[in-house]
Amino acid sequence: MEIVEALVDIPVQSPSTRDFSSDDLEWVKFGNAEHHDDVALIPYARVDEFIIGECCKVECPTRFHIEKGRKRSRGSLKEYKSDEYLEYRLYWCSFGPENYGEGGSILPSRRYRLNTRNRAARPQSMRGCMCHFVVKRLYADPSLALIIYNNRHHVNKSGFVCHGPLDGDAIGPGAKKMAYICDEIQQQTMSLIYLGIPEENVLQKHIEGIQRYCGADAKVNSLASQYVQKLGAIIKRATHELDLDDQASIRMWVERNKKSIFFYRDSSEADPFILGIQTGWQLRQMIRFGHCSLMAADSTFGIKRLKYPLCTLLVFDSRQHALPVAWVITRSFAKPDVCQWMKALVDRVRAVDTGWKVNGFLIDDAAAEIDPLRDIFCCPVLFSLWRIRRSWLRNVIKKCSNIEVQREIFNRLGKLVYGIWGGVNYASAVEELMQDFVDQKAFMQYFKGCWLPKIEMWLSVMQSLPLASQEASGAIEAYHLKLKCKLYDDSHLAAFQRVDWLVHKLTTELHSSYWLDRCADETDSFQHIKEEYIASTSWHRALQIPDSAVLLDEKDCLFAKVQSMKDGNITRFVSNPGSEFAFCDCSWSLQGNLCKHIIKVNMICKSHNNYQTSMSFNSFRELLTTLLTKPTDDSIELDRATALTYQTLNQIQRLVELNSPNNISTVVNNLPLKWVSKKMRNFCRKRSSSSLALPSGSKESARRNGKSRKRRRLSRLR
Repeated sequence: MEIVEALVDIPVQSPSTRDFSSDDLEWVKFGNAEHHDDVALIPYARVDEFIIGECCKVECPTRFHIEKGRKRSRGSLKEYKSDEYLEYRLYWCSFGPENYGEGGSILPSRRYRLNTRNRAARPQSMRGCMCHFVVKRLYADPSLALIIYNNRHHVNKSGFVCHGPLDGDAIGPGAKKMAYICDEIQQQTMSLIYLGIPEENVLQKHIEGIQRYCGADAKVNSLASQYVQKLGAIIKRATHELDLDDQASIRMWVERNKKSIFFYRDSSEADPFILGIQTGWQLRQMIRFGHCSLMAADSTFGIKRLKYPLCTLLVFDSRQHALPVAWVITRSFAKPDVCQWMKALVDRVRAVDTGWKVNGFLIDDAAAEIDPLRDIFCCPVLFSLWRIRRSWLRNVIKKCSNIEVQREIFNRLGKLVYGIWGGVNYASAVEELMQDFVDQKAFMQYFKGCWLPKIEMWLSVMQSLPLASQEASGAIEAYHLKLKCKLYDDSHLAAFQRVDWLVHKLTTELHSSYWLDRCADETDSFQHIKEEYIASTSWHRALQIPDSAVLLDEKDCLFAKVQSMKDGNITRFVSNPGSEFAFCDCSWSLQGNLCKHIIKVNMICKSHNNYQTSMSFNSFRELLTTLLTKPTDDSIELDRATALTYQTLNQIQRLVELNSPNNISTVVNNLPLKWVSKKMRNFCRKRSSSSLALPSGSKESARRNGKSRKRRRLSRLR
């Protein structure tokens, strides 16, 4: 086959079928005599259709995952080749590149080596498949994608077919006729079993997933039934105790699950124990929802009951629900230890997507190390009030019996926090609080012992950092409650001091629960699970309450009433409306949680000037005021502050424009005109679909080389 050296000579192909594969394209050799690849040029808008077609091949049904990815911004390259990328993604068959069944080694599903002379049966995935391709979104023309197929055959390193109906090396009766079960179907089936869904319903969903690849068949249904029964039996018999010694058990688990570990350090006399867990699915969610968005931390779960506290890193998904993307089990919060595991996590993410970045990180503990977050994530740090609010509210309700006293104490605690912007002396405010409620001995004893030594530190952090919104705080609290419900079961009281039990619960039940939530929301396949998932945060439940159900106290602004949606005769009483420290008499709030009635009342209060503004808004206003008063007149600092403020204002206006108009053309028409190069400023021409905007040709280069050195220096200065 003739080797093509110029990308402009490669035609753009767009098959007429909806989904197409590599068999529908004509591949050409691109490069030079020493190094060349099989390439094809397609519209970038049809890349997803190509990937779907590759996944649905009859002879080798599979899935392709992103092994690596890189991005560039437009205008970052002044000179570039015709095949330079704007976006680069390496797609690899999900049956590779590792080979877990090679040489009869112990499979992840087995706790021991089988005493047999035959080679171990193949697992459902990771069979060493070398099929992979690269998709380049061209820098010269972003509307085109260059597909570089490095290996089009689903074979292992030895050159043998390693999965699919053509796998002649499969072991077991009917192995070649066994239905394809990808990671997605297997994870769905496992999640349903972990959630206690009846077996007949699990089997139905499992068969529906398989039929997407091989169609309806009685033999397939029979084998699927056996598979679901065996998988259910394996899950029921599974135990977290791989060894009687907890430390040895964790070592064995880490050795078997290396791909789900981003940092591990065993405990010793010099170094504390640290275990960082992140599955492949969590890594993809962190890249998807964490990029140019917010992350958060539920930092000190189980600090009293578990052997090692659990820190969870969260992202906010498409519905702004908190989604766990990494778990860190350790008792050490020292700065060097935090830097180590945090850097390992970020390096793992950027190994897949080099352009990944975070816009902000939310913390909930005033004692947390902030410098590693700023240095490693390179983003501003925000503070969430959900933990201190929940702790105060729960103890006020628990230790004070009178509901009027509960309201008043919680209101005074809120005023104590609000006073950080009013110049109130916190020491005198605390002293006055303790004197006014000296008869509440149980609560005052708790407050003196737990909060009095560190209240100054917490108030100082709240004043120095921007405060997160109620929506973000409610999402983090919802995750915390779900985690607590999954772990703190009475049947597991004896296992709280074992790390292997905690790891088992996180990677099986909790992971499966969130995986199924996202699957239900994106595919509409489990309506009841989707409805529960959407309503899992108080913020989304508050959106279901109509404005007409809220009655405000327009005279004194001391309370608000919310009529129940289920029973019109029930009315919830919310005191201190408009504040994060509002108090509601509903059962959910009396458990120490942020309820939907408080959030709804605060939403209504935003449009009324008589009520106090939220703490997050006060924090934002304080930052802008500080930014305005900090620079001196006619200084460079003033120029920097003005430029930063204008940039922020411009971004906010763009977001408002994107969300408000019904027709996107109104936004496009207002965008500024950008020129591709200087030559195109004098005329406009229509570019053909098969041609590319290439850099200057050989004639222009020769003309430049003919000029004098002095002329070249002058041109650079211009």
